[in-house]
Amino acid sequence: MPYVSIRVAGKLSKEQKQKIAQGVTEVIAEVIKKPKDSVLLFIDEDSRDNVAKGGALLEDM
Repeated sequence: MPYVSIRVAGKLSKEQKQKIAQGVTEVIAEVIKKPKDSVLLFIDEDSRDNVAKGGALLEDM
């Protein structure tokens, strides 16, 4: 079973998560020649105050 983990800084809407799930599942299933229902996808949303880039918190950018 393919396992896909996606992490984002901030919140996504339900519609955005649905589009990501559909698109990523489609590509993975096509590339590895497995059924779509075998693809397991996790979307982790991290608070922007828990993610830094270039030494600064994303929340402060």
